[in-house]
Amino acid sequence: MSEEVESLEKCIFKFNRQGEPHRLHSTSLKFKEVSDLYALPGVIVKLGERGSGVRTRTDVQDYYVLRSQCLENGSLFEDPEFQAVSSSLMFSRRPDRHYEWLRPHEICENPEFFVEGFSRFDVQQGELGDCWLLAACANLTQDQKMFLRVVPEDNSFEDDYAGIFHFRFWQYGRWVDVVIDDRLPTYRGELIYMRSSEKNEFWSALLEKAYAKLHGSYEALKGGTTCEAMEDFTGGVTEMYDLKDQTPPNLYAIIEKGFQRNSMFACSIEPDPHVTEAETREGLIRGHAYSITKIKLADIVTPSTSGKIPLIRLRNPWGNEAEWNGAWSDQSVEWRYIPDEQKEELGLNFDNDGEFWMSYRDFTRYFDRIEICNLSPDSLSDEQVNRGKLRWEMSTFEGEWAIGSTAGGCRNYLQTFWHNPQYVVHLEDPDADDEEGNCTVIIALMQKNRRSRRNMGVDCLTIGFAVYRVTERDLAQKPLKMNFFKYNASVARSPAFINLREVSCRFKLPPGDYLIVPSTFEPNEEGEFLIRVFSECKNSMEENDEEVGVGEIDDRVGPDGINRGGGRYIAPDVPVPSQPSPQRQAMERLFLDVAGADGEVDWVELKRILDHSFRDDLPKSSSVNGLNKSYANQQNAANYDGGGPEDAGGGLLAQLCGLFCKDTPFAEAFGVTSGPGGGQDGGNANGNLQSQIVPIQHVDQGGTGFSKDVCRSMVAMLDTDQSGKLGFEEFQTLLTDISKWKAVFKLYDQDQTGRLSAFELREALHSAGYHLNNRILNGLVHRYGSRDGSIAFDDFIMCAVKIKTMIDIFRERDTEGTNMATFSMDEWVEKTLYS
Repeated sequence: MSEEVESLEKCIFKFNRQGEPHRLHSTSLKFKEVSDLYALPGVIVKLGERGSGVRTRTDVQDYYVLRSQCLENGSLFEDPEFQAVSSSLMFSRRPDRHYEWLRPHEICENPEFFVEGFSRFDVQQGELGDCWLLAACANLTQDQKMFLRVVPEDNSFEDDYAGIFHFRFWQYGRWVDVVIDDRLPTYRGELIYMRSSEKNEFWSALLEKAYAKLHGSYEALKGGTTCEAMEDFTGGVTEMYDLKDQTPPNLYAIIEKGFQRNSMFACSIEPDPHVTEAETREGLIRGHAYSITKIKLADIVTPSTSGKIPLIRLRNPWGNEAEWNGAWSDQSVEWRYIPDEQKEELGLNFDNDGEFWMSYRDFTRYFDRIEICNLSPDSLSDEQVNRGKLRWEMSTFEGEWAIGSTAGGCRNYLQTFWHNPQYVVHLEDPDADDEEGNCTVIIALMQKNRRSRRNMGVDCLTIGFAVYRVTERDLAQKPLKMNFFKYNASVARSPAFINLREVSCRFKLPPGDYLIVPSTFEPNEEGEFLIRVFSECKNSMEENDEEVGVGEIDDRVGPDGINRGGGRYIAPDVPVPSQPSPQRQAMERLFLDVAGADGEVDWVELKRILDHSFRDDLPKSSSVNGLNKSYANQQNAANYDGGGPEDAGGGLLAQLCGLFCKDTPFAEAFGVTSGPGGGQDGGNANGNLQSQIVPIQHVDQGGTGFSKDVCRSMVAMLDTDQSGKLGFEEFQTLLTDISKWKAVFKLYDQDQTGRLSAFELREALHSAGYHLNNRILNGLVHRYGSRDGSIAFDDFIMCAVKIKTMIDIFRERDTEGTNMATFSMDEWVEKTLYS
């Protein structure tokens, strides 16, 4: 798995129309590299590696390579990416005393990674307020398979010790390997953070350090929910239940089902605002996370009655005498009513170890919140399944809220809500034990990479989701548009929009199809997310999004909105007379005048034409790229045959296009008229054109007007011989494309600002005949959108040029119409580099 790629003779990439890699063939690419490219479920990637799902500036560190290097050099590893300095401890302030970073053999004699295995008693809290993490660690020790996935067995202070260790955490769908050195923060020779009850055992302290590195510092771990850590240890989905305001009537059954599926549990009491971790009269600690380690319906026999009582075993991660002192606590009289054999089955002991039992009724009375982590299907071994453990069915998708594209905000913002990503879930069969024939489904929405950026002032977004029942007829439209949400109410939704890393909820829904819309509360809040659906019976999930392709042009692009030819028309080809006409001959002469002696237009000459012709659509400035200000003002005043400034198609390009676009649907966009006074008939047009030719002069390549990049891209779009120039036929085709895009832009720029809202980009490109999915739209908005969430005219043209070019490259190679194209590496680089 760790072998390097020895040679890469030829790589062939296949792309489908969605732009996703479909298959990768290589004569010598090792399985490790192939699987990393795809980040397959279960594949372990290294922190910082592409596909790790973690935004980090660290170099990629391979534990085995680094350990070998240290053993060869006879040195102990010192981690350059998480150094033994104060900034690794905290980011908001300086330490209040001098902390010393020591290795375990400097802290005690004979340090060991494990002392007689691992257990929940190895987790003791230090000065850091991360009891939520400790509660999850205690739960983790209850399952050997899950524990050893997070804490690899090849960590040791004996065999091949080199001061280097590694741990694995689930991060947004992938398992990430985190390397650390074993220098730990101490004060007066004692560990200041997590430690084991055994002085020479260090797995828990090193685990905490690796988790701190993953999130940037130890301080980043201050404050959190046990759910978050339990998910990072298991890849599961968590739920939270408020036990004070709305305890579910079936909560005990939910907990029972959770234990059947190896779920992990934690609970807590609301903190005292005046006292940190204040103790109640019953011996419980406020603002403190406890882990639930067992649940049991125990037999009870009293002088007056007999039956079963639901009991819950909890553990305080402090691991000391701070325990519950009510009924069923250590040494309480209630235990006399439990048969001795059942006490033995419960593993009952009365040590001051932080662990205690209490009744389910007292649990719901004294605790305020319970958190449940439901494990992903791959967390259970076949042996556990054979012993009666059950697996959840799971579907998952990654997505993004992009400003101006897919960050539509909640349902309060109806105009943009439908722009959010949409997902369809099909629930097939009801639960086996559900009398009403419903399906249990847990929907979880997780935002990514927020805690690790707390030192940059990044907080969690306020997120939530809504669920709608949909039919096959509804799903014929992808994605569903505003009118669906205007006239249909949600059948389920997240309890609230809240600024937690994950929002989740359990529902009972009849079998059928459901649309999930995840969103932030406000529009234009940018972030990445993971959405997962767990169900007891099989489910399937897909994104409700368009397929990438080419369609028909919006009939509104025409001058009068008439539905031509009984339907929406395809972009007309530029009319080419069968016999040379005076108009065509005049156009060719004019083209040569603009092109110069070589008979072709390069990007500089094209820029001169476009900047002048679209001067009313581009940002105003004191000069117009090669045309002096007085000349431009004169032309604006005259406005070519008396048209008003709103005739955005006026100018040289309008005159040129008039010869080709007359009597076509694009004529109006260029202010082209016919008949008397139109200025487009016969020699009068030629005279106007000739009079507007401007001698070639210096072109402003970096200031106003169309950018050098868009002009070059226009040339590349039609430059089949890659000469860097356009001939007359290619120039003629370009005018048709520009006329179409100009008409589309005018259609959506109704307030004539020269800018579109980025939220209108999907519809505008759709009107131009291009169907794109959310991932591509997000990329376009990131690339061409401005900070205020708008698209300028020249950026819209550039966007259209890129789309047309890439689709044409694809369709040229997809000769059989299979929606699949094959490129060798050099072909792909050549095609994309020039375009």
